[in-house]
Amino acid sequence: MKTEEVIKHAFDPYFNVPLEAWKSFVDLGEVIVTTKDQIIKDANKTEKYLSFILKGSGGILLWNNNNFVCIDLCYEGEFLGDYMSFLCKSSSPLEVITFEPSELFRISKANFDKLSNNTEIGDKICRFASEGLFIHKQKQQIDILTKTASERYFELQTRQPEIIRRTPQKYIASYLGITPQSLSRIRNEHALKH
Repeated sequence: MKTEEVIKHAFDPYFNVPLEAWKSFVDLGEVIVTTKDQIIKDANKTEKYLSFILKGSGGILLWNNNNFVCIDLCYEGEFLGDYMSFLCKSSSPLEVITFEPSELFRISKANFDKLSNNTEIGDKICRFASEGLFIHKQKQQIDILTKTASERYFELQTRQPEIIRRTPQKYIASYLGITPQSLSRIRNEHALKH
């Protein structure tokens, strides 16, 4: 499947624009291949690209109290990056990393802005990408405040059945706000139920 088809497929549930529009979007970016544990954006630097995962996984980390805290887990069909830094064109303390060898489509801030400013379809694509990222973060915040770590893990497991194989357990535990030992207990409980 071509890059524009993969991205269109990921966005069709939210808004349906012609494949040609996604082709214009893809023509302004590039596909890169990463290694496992490759840092895509260093902490205290400015995010230069908005990346979309075609294949692989990654996370957004924050160094706190001599340890990385995982604030987001990202997989195929999702954006990966420090979106606040990207929009504001300023540095942030977030680090963006791949958890496994990955294939990413990325577009620079200058080309993202060019797309947004040049055509109505381009403006819609940029707006819906922004709205999608905002909705994802809001839902994540609501889930953190209203669901238990077990409930959130079961939802992650449903969406990403291979999560344990693909994502370091310390980052899953951190994302859930629990210790690796608590994650092991939750996984054992989940295994007993299934």
